[in-house]
Amino acid sequence: MSSESDQLPDSGADSSSDKPWDHAAPFLIRCQRLVADAAACVRFFSRLPLSKPLNAFDDPAALPDFRRIARAAPLAGLMVALPAAALGTALGYTHLPSLAVATLMIGLLAATTGALHEDGLSDLADGFFGGATRDRRLEIMKDSRIGAFGALALIVSVILRVTLLAALWQRFSPADAALLFLSGEALSRALLVWQWRALPQARPDGLAVRFGKPGAATLKGAFLVTLPLLLPAFWLLSLPAFLLALLLAAVTAFAVGALARDKIGGVTGDVLGAIQQTSGLGFLAGMLMVP
Repeated sequence: MSSESDQLPDSGADSSSDKPWDHAAPFLIRCQRLVADAAACVRFFSRLPLSKPLNAFDDPAALPDFRRIARAAPLAGLMVALPAAALGTALGYTHLPSLAVATLMIGLLAATTGALHEDGLSDLADGFFGGATRDRRLEIMKDSRIGAFGALALIVSVILRVTLLAALWQRFSPADAALLFLSGEALSRALLVWQWRALPQARPDGLAVRFGKPGAATLKGAFLVTLPLLLPAFWLLSLPAFLLALLLAAVTAFAVGALARDKIGGVTGDVLGAIQQTSGLGFLAGMLMVP
């Protein structure tokens, strides 16, 4: 809403009092658009029931346009992980063993996302290590059946994540551990957008073709959104632990992306899911490797 339309004709002498609203209105609109983009990402990447619009810019029936909404992927990652974080916080103040708490958290998170990213990691492992050619790897990755490499990747990933989360809940208070967990979930989505932007599309009919590929401005927006979401980790961790967590997460995401370029020539939805899973593990491991 323009401040000029609300001004009385004789209020020229006091017009300076309306200047803060001139700056606040665009800022509020940008916040509303970011929330709408986050809601669109949540609907695409999870099973959370967001059937009603959150504000005037949110259209639940619209197809996702990742050229724009991918900037909100880190915020959506935090929103998707909130139920698991809340469960971990509540159970962390009981006498339930931390391994049990972590296991229940991972189960709830997988249920919330529909195991979307876990499925991507499994398909990537089956395709990359079960196929001898690029076309064969892509064919295997489209197969809904799980093979030995995929099963093994899931087993290793889940065991690592449960173990690392249990250690996190032992080292920190449940509330602090939950904040660190949420920071990692947000960062892993930003790194997903980074590799999505950096890598070519492996399939002509893939995700980027149907729903758009993030541009440079969208990638910049994703990292800007991530910065405040990393503040809990910055305050709660020692500087070496914080920097190592960021480094391992980024290196892991880059390594999976480089492997995808070598094996299939670029990115697919499965590759993005694997990047999210592995970079999240890298962040957790980095936090715990040093005091």
